[in-house]
Amino acid sequence: MSSTSTREPSLLQALVPLLFLSAALAGAVYLYGDNASYGANQIALLLAGGIAALVGLRNGMRWADLQESLVQGVSLAVVPIFILLAVGALIGTWILSGTVPTLIIYGMQLLHPSFFYPAACLICAIVALAIGSSWTVAGTLGVALIGVAQGLDMSPAITAGAVISGAYFGDKMSPLSDTTNIAPAAAGSELFEHIRHMIWTTGPSIVIALIAFTVIGLGGGGRMDGGDAFGDLPVLLDAQFDLGLHLLIPMLVVFVLAMRRFPAYPTILIGALLGAVFAVVFQPDVVVRLAGNEALSRPMALLSGAWTALFDGFKADTGNAAVDDLLSRGGMISMLNTIWLIVCAMAFGAMMEKAGLLERMIRSVLKAARSTGSLIAATLGTAVGANAIAADQYMAIVLTGRLYRPEYEQRGLAPVNLSRALEDGGTITSPLVPWNTCGAYMAGTLGVATLDYLPYAFFNLVSPLVALVLAYAGFKILRLRPAEPVTAPRA
Repeated sequence: MSSTSTREPSLLQALVPLLFLSAALAGAVYLYGDNASYGANQIALLLAGGIAALVGLRNGMRWADLQESLVQGVSLAVVPIFILLAVGALIGTWILSGTVPTLIIYGMQLLHPSFFYPAACLICAIVALAIGSSWTVAGTLGVALIGVAQGLDMSPAITAGAVISGAYFGDKMSPLSDTTNIAPAAAGSELFEHIRHMIWTTGPSIVIALIAFTVIGLGGGGRMDGGDAFGDLPVLLDAQFDLGLHLLIPMLVVFVLAMRRFPAYPTILIGALLGAVFAVVFQPDVVVRLAGNEALSRPMALLSGAWTALFDGFKADTGNAAVDDLLSRGGMISMLNTIWLIVCAMAFGAMMEKAGLLERMIRSVLKAARSTGSLIAATLGTAVGANAIAADQYMAIVLTGRLYRPEYEQRGLAPVNLSRALEDGGTITSPLVPWNTCGAYMAGTLGVATLDYLPYAFFNLVSPLVALVLAYAGFKILRLRPAEPVTAPRA
């Protein structure tokens, strides 16, 4: 059937795939609990995408067009997929090389349980601000801080919330961040005007988050001796590895490359390979044990062990089950389930967009958004919803910006209002959706389920609410000057 005969979907048709997905995801959580993301959610997303495709076919679309959108939608996840694989390799080799164990030991010595959570948040915020990447911070410092938390008998879920809160604050406010550049480009605002305008929502949000983490830390929990399970952690790590500050060089190299705006995938892959080299040089006995093949010559065993860490991660055998579970992580293979989830989510989002269902829902929202406050609220809600439907923060930012930009211009609102709302609703909430690329990445990298850390990602939860309050209060809502119509992105 020709695409010219395509009918516009009704609002009910647009809602049907979403209603099905909501019911299916709820059923998956009920049946499988924390294991829902290991297959059940993927099936739900694929079936919901299939329903969206049926709606498109019902309205006269050709399957060839839908299939092409499927290919294009999944292709958007190719770079995140390779970054995930590189992070898996990096975790494996950085444990094998002693980089992560060194960070854990020094972290346990320097970070007291009473201020561990706010310190973790602040450290991640500063580093993310410097390098502009929440993913890099979570994949390096975040992994180590989770280990420190377990060593101090602290909560991994709260620690993950602190890591994500700090990482996304720094990412959002850094001119080096990709999303911080994409949002003003989508809205038509200038980069540094956009960053300055975000201070009014981001500043109070990070202060609230730090206060919350401080209150939790001062409320008790955590022990300097690591508790019963991790009481021997320093001794066991010292016995397993030859530790020292020189083992932090791979992390320093990654941070320097990130600050110089080197692409994320090669940066992390270089860090992983450098970790493998450091493992062979400084932990040869550990590498040989990981190879596990006594028939190999020592050079071949060293090659095999380092290679194994890249694809299969590190396997610890310290005699302490809790410590073994902490250290036995990483490898590209550990990210395959996360990649499966991302591919299925991107397929669902592509079908929803191609069938016109997303645009149909947003038009209905715009009809009800009569005031400036309600327009910004609609923008925030759409960006959050796009994170859940399109399953990617870039799609959430660009799609929402594209659909709302004409309305902001028509109402005489400065584009920085839109770009700020895109970040407050799109960038910040992306790690809170389990099947979003960011949510899946954070869960897979930090080893904490999205729904477990979600209640403690205070910055990410508070920022959209602060933006909502300011919108309805009319505070710092800028208007276009008559002499400055919006034309094209200037950043």
